[in-house]
Amino acid sequence: MSYLPCVEIEPEQPANRAIIWLHGLGADGNDFAPLVPHLTLPDSAQVRFIFPHAPKIPVTINGGMVMPAWYDITDMAIDRKVDTNQLSASAARVTDLIARENERGIASEHIVIAGFSQGGAVAYEAALSHPERLAGLLVLSSYLATAPSIKLHPANQDIPVMIQHGRQDPVVAERLGQQAQAWIMDRGYKVEYQAFDMQHQVCPEQIQEISRWLTKVLA
Repeated sequence: MSYLPCVEIEPEQPANRAIIWLHGLGADGNDFAPLVPHLTLPDSAQVRFIFPHAPKIPVTINGGMVMPAWYDITDMAIDRKVDTNQLSASAARVTDLIARENERGIASEHIVIAGFSQGGAVAYEAALSHPERLAGLLVLSSYLATAPSIKLHPANQDIPVMIQHGRQDPVVAERLGQQAQAWIMDRGYKVEYQAFDMQHQVCPEQIQEISRWLTKVLA
């Protein structure tokens, strides 16, 4: 099987946990790899970090420029006009990576799916529709693009969900993160939501909270 190319960071001991972390529009798998040394995780969680590279495709809102993207965005109203077929195809590639981790000895219940911005929209789709329980879903500065079409799977009805957003985000307005939180909570999911005084980025205080949350869900 052909998998998405990835940056992989192995733990000191044989991996018993995994985090698949998706970057945003125009970035690549190297974008979040520098965060790994700053995440404080328990020694019992030997985590393999997997940072996939999105394919390079034309992006309409950027004048058709070819760049790494999980799906095309056709209008600045990004929560309404996205190529959901491409998004779903990207989510399926994430599912393939989960299956590869299963083959490498890590059960789905020990795998976290994380994503920033565009990657967060794919993470929602991949995690909430996955047919085996996952360890958690971490969504940063993103939105739920496939609310009308996503097929929620009961296996992950009680998955821990952490949503984080910047209060001054000019790219993905915080109301979109709040809308995603409300949508999934209305369907019975337990969601932890945090907002930070930042724009479309990651801040030190947020990294501390990510460490705390990952320590809990990867225990």
